[in-house]
Formats: sequence, C-alpha cells, structure tokens
Amino acid sequence: MVSFAQKTERKGEFYFSWGYNKDYYTNSNIYIDQPALNNKFNFKNTVLVDHPGWDEGLFNTALSIPQYNYRFGYFFDKNKDWAFEINFDHTKALIKDNHTIHMVGTYNGLAVDSSFIFTEKGVGAAKNYYFLNNGANFLLFNIVKRNRFKSLSSKNIRIDGLGKFGVGPLIPHVQNCLFGKENDSKFQFGGWNTGAEYALRTTFYNKLYLEFSGKLDYAVYYNLNVYQGTARQNFGTLEFILSFGYNIPMGHKIPVTAH
Repeated sequence: MVSFAQKTERKGEFYFSWGYNKDYYTNSNIYIDQPALNNKFNFKNTVLVDHPGWDEGLFNTALSIPQYNYRFGYFFDKNKDWAFEINFDHTKALIKDNHTIHMVGTYNGLAVDSSFIFTEKGVGAAKNYYFLNNGANFLLFNIVKRNRFKSLSSKNIRIDGLGKFGVGPLIPHVQNCLFGKENDSKFQFGGWNTGAEYALRTTFYNKLYLEFSGKLDYAVYYNLNVYQGTARQNFGTLEFILSFGYNIPMGHKIPVTAH
C-alpha cells in the first residue's frame, strides 16, 4: 500500500534583530561654511564621543532612546548561506564637551588660526555644541555570508559566523550651536557610508538567537545644517553590538510517498 505524506521544503529564511551598541570614533575635521556671516573655517581634529544611553538604565526610558541597532535579512540561496540585509545603527556622535578646538580659516571676514574651549556651558558667543545626538544614523544595504561552525554546534544550539559588507545613506539628526548661534535641528539626508561587520550568532532551537558583532564604518557627511550655512566632515567608527533576534523559515509543503 502506498501512502502520501507531506514535508516542508525550506526555500529561505527571514530574520530580524534588535540590539544596542558602543562606539569609538576617529578624530574628525569639521568644515563650516556660513556665507551670510562671512565665515569659512575648519575645526581641526575634533574629538568625538558617543552617548550610549543604555548604561543609564534601559528600563527608565523608551527602547529607542539609547544607541540601538536593528537588522532585517533574508537568506535566499539553496543552502541558506548568502543573505541580503537592511542594517541600521542609531549611533550618536558629539564633539567632546570642554574640548580644546583648533580653528583655522575665516571668521567674520577676518583670518583666524587659534584655539579655544568648546563647551555647551558657555554664555552668549562662548556657547558651543555640535551634536549628532539623535543619531549619526548609519543605514547599510548588506550582502551577508554565513559560515557554519558545525563542530561547535549541537542539535538545539547552532553557532555561526556572519561576514557582512554594504553601503548606504546617512540620515543624521543635526543639532548644534556655534558661537551662540543655534541651528534649526532636524533629520536630514547627510551623505554616505560603507561598513564591514563580523558577527558570532548563537541560535537556539532554530528560532531565537543572540548575536555579538564588531563593525568598522566610514561615513562621509555633507550639507549638514548649521546656522545660516552648512558643515561637512568624515570619520571612522569602531562599533560593538549585542543583539537578540528571531528566525522565520520560509517554505512550502511537498508530497512524499511512503510504503
């Protein structure tokens, strides 16, 4: 007697995750152009710091206030080792408060080459801050390659390595005050970035996973909003990310014969 049964043939796998990050930045030159004020100068080798937020208590504020990350991806090949991923990092980059800035260029139509203390606590024209604090905001479209560590895995726990590389736009929130003049703070398209990431993913029962990754990103910002002008800058980022995620296998039923 021949009977028919069905089994699921997997065609791919969606995944998504949410996590938080810690960031370290290279020093950055910030070029300011304010034609109406006759200003065109450079803040040289500014020191940038992050503002993690999660170290101030995740349960005391909304989940999206600290530096967070999310990923949406799909493993699309037959062996499910290649994926396409939408990769977003809500990072924060601020000029370090009370940092000594070296300023070179033209200010109020006069040549300037001097140093001063850059601080939000200043009064009047001595008040200065420069925040990408609601996000330096790296968006990448990644190609992902998964390496399966079978010798480290078991029936219910799988350990994989994932290499990722991509490019994409920057969507920063720009908020600053230069010599007492505040900008109209807002989100904007602000340039492009490229990044490479390597992640270790531990998957439990083929569904839930924990992922720790290190990432290098290089961002080129331009046309950033400042008072009556624009700013541009470049910087590199070393980022460490801890995420929790979920897999959604995709497939369909196919008939099989049994005797």
